[in-house]
Amino acid sequence: MQYTFSTPIEYVPHVGPALQKRLKTLKINTLGDLIFYFPKYYQDYSKIQRIDSVKINENICIQGKILEIEEEKSWKKRMSVTKAIIQDETASIQAVWFNQPYIVKNLQKDDVAIFAGKIAIGRNSVYLSAPTFEKVSNKENIHLGKIAGVYGETKGITSRWIRFILKPMLDNLKDKIPETLPTSIIEKHNLLSFREALYQVHFPSSLEKTEKAQERFSFENIFMITLFGAKKKSENEKEIAPMVPIRKEVVDRFLDDLPFKLTREQEKSGWQIIKDMSRGYPMNRLLQGDVGSGKTVVSVMATINTIKNKHQVVLMAPTEILAKQHFKTFFNILKGYNINIGLLTGKEDKYYSKKLKNDTIEISRAKLLEKTANGEIDVLIGTHALIAASTKKKTSKKESKVLFDNLGLVVVDEQHRFGVKQRASLCRKQKDKIPHLLSMTATPIPRSLALTIWGDLDLSTIMEMPKGRKPIITRIVTENNRQKAYDFIESQVSEGKQIFVICPRIESDDEKKEVILEMKNVKEEYEKLSEKVFPKLRIGMLHGKMPPKEKEKIMKDFRLKKFDILVSTSVIEVGIDIPNASVIMIEGADRFGLAQLHQFRGRVGRGEYQSYCFLLTDSGTSKTSQRLRAMVKYDNGFKLSEMDLKIRGPGDFFGVKQWGIPDFAMNALKDPKIIEKIKESADEIIEKDPNLDQFPALKKRLESFSERVHLE
Repeated sequence: MQYTFSTPIEYVPHVGPALQKRLKTLKINTLGDLIFYFPKYYQDYSKIQRIDSVKINENICIQGKILEIEEEKSWKKRMSVTKAIIQDETASIQAVWFNQPYIVKNLQKDDVAIFAGKIAIGRNSVYLSAPTFEKVSNKENIHLGKIAGVYGETKGITSRWIRFILKPMLDNLKDKIPETLPTSIIEKHNLLSFREALYQVHFPSSLEKTEKAQERFSFENIFMITLFGAKKKSENEKEIAPMVPIRKEVVDRFLDDLPFKLTREQEKSGWQIIKDMSRGYPMNRLLQGDVGSGKTVVSVMATINTIKNKHQVVLMAPTEILAKQHFKTFFNILKGYNINIGLLTGKEDKYYSKKLKNDTIEISRAKLLEKTANGEIDVLIGTHALIAASTKKKTSKKESKVLFDNLGLVVVDEQHRFGVKQRASLCRKQKDKIPHLLSMTATPIPRSLALTIWGDLDLSTIMEMPKGRKPIITRIVTENNRQKAYDFIESQVSEGKQIFVICPRIESDDEKKEVILEMKNVKEEYEKLSEKVFPKLRIGMLHGKMPPKEKEKIMKDFRLKKFDILVSTSVIEVGIDIPNASVIMIEGADRFGLAQLHQFRGRVGRGEYQSYCFLLTDSGTSKTSQRLRAMVKYDNGFKLSEMDLKIRGPGDFFGVKQWGIPDFAMNALKDPKIIEKIKESADEIIEKDPNLDQFPALKKRLESFSERVHLE
């Protein structure tokens, strides 16, 4: 049979239906998936020791001839014991296996084999305890006597079995594996060939070769991500977008009307966006800034310039709370500009019209969509509901499509929560033009990583915070000091301040069960605080499964100071603005990543008062301590993102494990110098050959890679 990377895994020798199912749990569906299923780490069995040199409690690898082998039944202890005498030119040693009766069928007298295991001491002798083994024959050994890859395993699928299946397949394909990278890049970066790297990553001839193989695939994976972005950017620049000229008088009036002065970086970012939109091809810009750095007002600056050029704007947010927060902000800033604003969340639709005299009204979905389609709505703000509707022209009322008369700007907030396809559905062509795209994120990441992951986007960064913001004092609180934290909270409430208490995420294999556990957790915390800790205080509760109206009422009551304490799940991570809140207490802080902890902390310190963040933990692990200590030391989101990257790695930090990129390639994403070199090479190729016509193998590999990755 002719094998290729696309051969279904069930056609590979020795893979039956049961093993096929188990392999699929490891996301191995084809021979290519198996070949690109790289070892997690390596065990060095290449050094064969003399038997006379072995030491007690030492892991050893020896080669010898079997002089005797027999199985004994120990009826008293109800177990079988297999014993063998192994001899090399220096000495002999006994090997012992417990409850492995099949050993006597696989090993026989006079067999020569390699054995790896630990030297143990018995009552009267030293012996080799339950060693793994591989017979020495005319064929090349693949498990022992060399460096062996150790893979992620599942029931019935061991590293030994994977090596056994892989070796003949790689041998079968070795002359058919095409090179994917251009020769010039391989030579420039001193990389192994694709063929050699594949062989060395699975069956390395030395530890140095494993590093060179990993270096090749680290380079290739990051190169493909970067090339994907560079190609998309090049294609984007060939598209046509609505030209939105700079209306300087409008922007100047907007800046003068604001009740505060924009920071230098806010203003710089705003002008970068407006300038991009005056070109004839689509803007594709990412605005990243810390929690509370004022990204929204920058998007409003771009919005007013767009509207006054007779184009519509749509803003998509990941949560209903955040969408409503944006609606409120846009309404407050733009109510003097003679425009109409709509809110569409799937649960609630609102409308602000220049005719309503500083008020908003609820409106039917059909009416809101009609006004948007005929151009009456200048700014439409919403959640996934903006894209969840059917894309067919004729749809039922429930599935009405969101259509625009003249869409000029798409704003996506917390953009990493949306996939490429979701963003693209908003940015689809209208009247042969693609609207401009402004993505925003309050999860700052190091610039080098941003340039890789978001290679198709231009980057604007707001590093400085608005003037007058007091740094939030952060403290780690252990169980011993819990009462002190409660006493402090009570003193803050007595001064008229308000408090957030965040309950930890409870992880489960079942997503529905996870939500139920989290709800149970928040309810238990609410009852404990209400009945035992603060019986005299007014306490509210909020979680994601509450009906929208109830959630909105609770937040409104909290804003109106009807509650002293709000006990909540992570639903308050973004979009909650309570200037009177001065303390946030995060239970089980070790269960959250640095980025999320920093987002939580940003819920306080939004008013004039000194604010505090208490991180409650009972975990003593070094990584947890490192993470929480970083929260105490730094209040800068960019610095914390660098720490998060070092502690957790890009996969956990940015949710990109689903890309299928090996851990060692993920680790390479931490090195800005490597990223810069790779980006330079990718940009060079796209500049010379945007369609990759001169590099057919690379083009095919990129197509396959982008199908697997999706960057979502």
